Amino acid sequence: MRHPIDIVAMFAALWLLASMVLDAVTPKELTAVMIGIAIGPAIVITAVFYYLRCPRTDFAVMFSALWLISDIAIGFISPMPLPHFLIVLGFVPALLVGLVLHWQRFQRRHERFAWPSIKRG
Repeated sequence: MRHPIDIVAMFAALWLLASMVLDAVTPKELTAVMIGIAIGPAIVITAVFYYLRCPRTDFAVMFSALWLISDIAIGFISPMPLPHFLIVLGFVPALLVGLVLHWQRFQRRHERFAWPSIKRG
């Protein structure tokens, strides 16, 4: 069972960890507090959808969209231009989710049009 206190503790730890990691790889003018404020709404929305037991596919799509929005928000509040790898890093989850969804669609389509196996008996 997903207890609300456990969810709050888990997502608060993830929020703090993400803020500290992003602080280490961003320019010095961008502090962990500024990053925490920028990614906070995305963490809260993700926690709510986790609590509501959103289906995995929907959760992955929502998470990747919120990750990209957070990356854009960090870019807006940053006083210095962000390194290019951080901009690319914002697109990675969306790219991975898109690849997985297209692969699943391809597999389902391939199974639908495959020749049925001949069973002898």
